[in-house]
Amino acid sequence: MDSRSKHLLDSRPEIGHSSLNNDMSFGERFQNQTLRPIIKFQNYLIIEVFKNYIRKHKGAFYELSMEKKLEHIENSIQKDIKFRNSLKGMIIGQFTVEEYTTYIQNSSALNKRMMNMVINRLKDQVQLLESEVLV
Repeated sequence: MDSRSKHLLDSRPEIGHSSLNNDMSFGERFQNQTLRPIIKFQNYLIIEVFKNYIRKHKGAFYELSMEKKLEHIENSIQKDIKFRNSLKGMIIGQFTVEEYTTYIQNSSALNKRMMNMVINRLKDQVQLLESEVLV
């Protein structure tokens, strides 16, 4: 294993409750082995990136009801291709070469998993987005 791969793997948090078993699909295995730890590792960066996204869109997010905020998170990531690609890049950039080689075998399905995980993580932490005060 090259030093980059070792450093990347060593820096990831362990995810205790996501066990691996032989019955898992390719996507589930990749999600639990690779995506979950990376997204957890990148959590605070993802939150700051989303806060910046909100600011660039004139802070309208803060005026929305909670239900609309959750919809906005989902729509922002699903419909804004540049933003979605930026988030994907933050995650893919943390892959080892071996993980990237695995990822490109089924990138479309893995991208869906990846973005759904990011959406759910942001929705679960919406209170961290609400604390932003506009000046």
